[in-house]
Amino acid sequence: MPVKMKVKRGDLVQILSGKDRGKQGRVLEARPRERRVIVENLNLAKRHTRPRPVRNTSRMGGPQIEPGGVIEKPAALAVDKVMVVCPTCRRPTRIGIEEREVKGETVRVRVCKREGCRQVIDR
Repeated sequence: MPVKMKVKRGDLVQILSGKDRGKQGRVLEARPRERRVIVENLNLAKRHTRPRPVRNTSRMGGPQIEPGGVIEKPAALAVDKVMVVCPTCRRPTRIGIEEREVKGETVRVRVCKREGCRQVIDR
């Protein structure tokens, strides 16, 4: 059975707990099977890597080398630790799903559940 998440790639989210609590960022990658998301420039983890040659370069000159050292890259976060920020009211919100008429077709869309907003999140 497919696993569904209400958070998608490209959404602006706010982190609810942890070292980056209260910060906002865009979702780079969503992993529904793991129930995790990767948020741009947040929850950074340091990885020690060694130099390695880059494959499939433009074949001009010798082999290029990807530098080694300590690299910071975003680590995955549990999806229940983030909350989608509504593009209309600019506040973190829960997400509801409604069926609306768009160009004569019934379409399921994500909506903000804040009182007084109820605007469509999918653009």
